[in-house]
Amino acid sequence: MSEMDDARRTAEDRCDEAVEAFADGNYDQAIALYNQALEADPAFGDAFTGLAMCYQAKGDLDAAIDVTKRYVERAPEDILAFTNLSMFYQKKGMIKEAEAAGAQARLLDWKRQLREAKDKPPNP
Repeated sequence: MSEMDDARRTAEDRCDEAVEAFADGNYDQAIALYNQALEADPAFGDAFTGLAMCYQAKGDLDAAIDVTKRYVERAPEDILAFTNLSMFYQKKGMIKEAEAAGAQARLLDWKRQLREAKDKPPNP
């Protein structure tokens, strides 16, 4: 197994533990575990998403927004990241920003649908 595989496995393991902590309402523990996952694999999207959800659950929308923006910089085509960003902005009352992030999510989804339609073989 390569070092990269080991890092991904560690990140996945920490995320699994974090999901359990989150489900039990242990948000601080889940945050620590998601951060450990990101230390192991700084590009692991599930860890960014989970971390943002923990901050939202704690009522820290600024931190949820910051984490999601960091992820969007790494993964500018991630539809869920923009959807979550829109939700966080909306909950914070930042309607203009929420609408912009929501529009970006829709645009990315339309692009995805067009790619899938283009790659789909024609019906006989």
